[in-house]
Amino acid sequence: MDGEGSLNPSLQPQRPQAKPWRIGGQMCEEILLLCEQGGASSNMSGLWAQMHSKDPTESLIGRNQSSVLEFVLLGFSHVPRLKLLLFVLFLGMFLITILGNGLIVFLSMVDAALHTPMYFFLRNLALVEICFSLDIVPRMLESLVADRSISLPGCALQLFLILSCVTSECFLLTVMAYDRYVAICHPLHYGVLMSQQLCLLLAVACWVAGIPVSLLFTIWLFRFPFCGPRGVRHFLCDVAPLLRLVCADTSVFEAYIRVATVLVLMVPFSLITVSYGRVLAAVARMPSATGRHKALSTCASHFLVVTLFYGTACVIHLQPKSTYSPESKQVVSLSYTLVTPMLNPIIYSLRNKEVKAALCRVLGRKKGNA
Repeated sequence: MDGEGSLNPSLQPQRPQAKPWRIGGQMCEEILLLCEQGGASSNMSGLWAQMHSKDPTESLIGRNQSSVLEFVLLGFSHVPRLKLLLFVLFLGMFLITILGNGLIVFLSMVDAALHTPMYFFLRNLALVEICFSLDIVPRMLESLVADRSISLPGCALQLFLILSCVTSECFLLTVMAYDRYVAICHPLHYGVLMSQQLCLLLAVACWVAGIPVSLLFTIWLFRFPFCGPRGVRHFLCDVAPLLRLVCADTSVFEAYIRVATVLVLMVPFSLITVSYGRVLAAVARMPSATGRHKALSTCASHFLVVTLFYGTACVIHLQPKSTYSPESKQVVSLSYTLVTPMLNPIIYSLRNKEVKAALCRVLGRKKGNA
């Protein structure tokens, strides 16, 4: 029996065939990443063994459980010679953002003439921009000149804060548009309609409203298994580049987050459009040219900020997948992570006589005390 069994091919134990494993651009990125970290010689053998293992699924699962404890931000890795220049440029923009928005917060608190609903919401908008910049820019600056790795909890926290800040800013811009609508269309009832209690309630709602949704999608995303390359092709932890590293079906997650993105962006934008439509209709009915100019000047700064924010946000989050390019998305992302937060205080201070007058009063008061 032993002799016959050894001669019969049908009784031979069949060796399991290796499943086909497609080696694409992400594996190349991993190899380059290992070379940059100085560990290519010690890790190339491990990569070769994984590529020729009997069951690649086992190696991927083991790698997800043991190796993927952190990600590496690959933002601007395609322009290595410009990293020092980008560091200086981004640092300057970051300092302007913090100082400009901090000045708005300070002036709206110490100057009595700015204790109005409009500047109360503007102060909250400046605080959101400060939190948003502090969440992204310091880590981005570090990745340009030093360590580019970020832990899984750190990446999850950054993503959660990004989603929360963007949601809060959408709602704050909507409330600010409603404030201008009430001030222009119902000036006699402005003090009653925009009471201090209502303003405080609206501000708290704007800050808190984004937390549940942001927490839900962050936890949901990081419950997926991350296997394969650790390189995030971005300078921050965003949803799209992280989904590229997930080795599971994410179609349901993508459908839900697409719906949430449309609701968070387009519903506030629709309300802002309606508010400004009624403002323009009311301004057109004003008999005085001076009154029309004054009414429009109070809305001009907010309109510019809304245009900057929604223009870049729609390009980033509502862009079809077919046109998605990591490098191009990094460039567009800079507009709402660095440019818009820097321009907001400049727009509100240069185009607003009340802010400039408050700054002169505060500086004059300090000179008088000195």
